[in-house]
Amino acid sequence: MKNESLVRMPFNKPFIAGKELYNIAQAVINGHLAGDGPFTKQCHAWLEKRLGCSKALLVHSCTAALEMAAMLCDIGSGDEVIMPSFTFVSTANAFVLRGAVPVFVDIRPDNLNLDDKKIEQAITSKTKAVVPVHYAGVPCEMDAIMRIADVHDLFVVEDAAQALFSSYKGRLLGTIGHFGCLSFHETKNIISGEGGALLVNDKRFVERAEIIREKGTNRSRFFRGEVDKYTWVDIGSSYLPSELIGAFLYAQMENASTIISARRRIFERYYNLLRPLEDEGVLRLPFVESECAGNGHMFYIVMRSLDERTSLLEHLKKEGILAVFHYVPLHSSPAGRKYCRASGSMEVTDDLSGRVLRLPMYYEMGEDDIHRVVESIKRYFRIMREKSHVL
Repeated sequence: MKNESLVRMPFNKPFIAGKELYNIAQAVINGHLAGDGPFTKQCHAWLEKRLGCSKALLVHSCTAALEMAAMLCDIGSGDEVIMPSFTFVSTANAFVLRGAVPVFVDIRPDNLNLDDKKIEQAITSKTKAVVPVHYAGVPCEMDAIMRIADVHDLFVVEDAAQALFSSYKGRLLGTIGHFGCLSFHETKNIISGEGGALLVNDKRFVERAEIIREKGTNRSRFFRGEVDKYTWVDIGSSYLPSELIGAFLYAQMENASTIISARRRIFERYYNLLRPLEDEGVLRLPFVESECAGNGHMFYIVMRSLDERTSLLEHLKKEGILAVFHYVPLHSSPAGRKYCRASGSMEVTDDLSGRVLRLPMYYEMGEDDIHRVVESIKRYFRIMREKSHVL
């Protein structure tokens, strides 16, 4: 019998939830594989109905959605955009591409999100937008952020890459700011390999969003019969995904409730099984906000030090379990130092980014898999205790 510790457990595992492959075959049979075919349009309708946004547009990545949002905000050279440094590079890069300067604000120590109490001190006459990133699907303090944005006449672009179906005080994330950006990357809850969506929550920007997505042309109006020909009218790029993406994604959307329920169950099992270690003070579990509902996107633990995180990573790897860490803070990256600036201290970001560890989590993860990860972590701390006693 194969030793359990030699059976590799992935960090993430793509999955089939329903009619994904059937839908792809249907798209081929229907003879439409380019953008905005029947499945893509069904995805748009599904998002608009389920989320309640003015317009949802499928794009080829959340990066693309962020780039479109930057254009819709008319971000230009010298403008400043406030965001956390603890985020994926696309959050900043989308605005740097427009000539803007990302201004980094420290994160909160509890939920690892943008610290809303430090936003106003970062605002200058050049500030044009705020980009809250809902880390791990846990919401930023959106009431405070929207109040600040309203007072200072700023756009709010929600980076909700990890937050589909998480909510803040009854409102779904991605639908609160002027724009919301979603990801359907294979590591997310609802997947299409690569893929994303721009949520337009302010009706004033719907038509321009369609134009930017269609390479700067009014092609969408042409296909609706609103103009007799289409032409180049604005800046834009090719942000449409293949119909194959829409076909796969729509099958996932049809099973969204089942998928999210499974992710939440895995999160709860991890939380309950690891709670004794938090009680011992050897690690910290994810922040859970009583007024908000998470989507079970990610389960992470916070170690006591960078050295301890590195040691646990090696231990898990030896036992065939792949865990990961992220992010390297953008303010300390080469490009971050070149194109961006920090507002105030980044001490919380610097501290926590070196101690966060993400555990394996995927739709088909079973009870035995969860127990295997938890027991490996517990075994690590037993070994560390025994070593300390010897010393």
